[in-house]
Amino acid sequence: MALKRNIRSTFDDRGEEPFTTPEDAWIWYSQCQRARDEGARFREGIGAVARPCAPDDIAREVRRLVQRRILGRAHLRALALFGGEGGVAVGDGAVTGRLWREALDRLETPLRAKGIVA
Repeated sequence: MALKRNIRSTFDDRGEEPFTTPEDAWIWYSQCQRARDEGARFREGIGAVARPCAPDDIAREVRRLVQRRILGRAHLRALALFGGEGGVAVGDGAVTGRLWREALDRLETPLRAKGIVA
């Protein structure tokens, strides 16, 4: 039996604006997670733009892709590296760049299906 989540709706009254690319969505998620790790609490209506999802929705899709073996450990490392740098990795080479693009390409379809990416 699944545990009941005690999380309020994260949507606010403003019109939602989906991300234009999966890269934008991932970098937004990375920034939200970094802020959360530093002690910030997520509340609705405090961002400049209303998004159609919570940061955890993006993490959940990545987790699903890992469980289905669509994304591997190397993809996760590339996502973490580039996400932490705002989409720009410092001197890690062409292989990591290729893995970054592959991971975003594989993440794009589920994010579009859920309306997170336009």
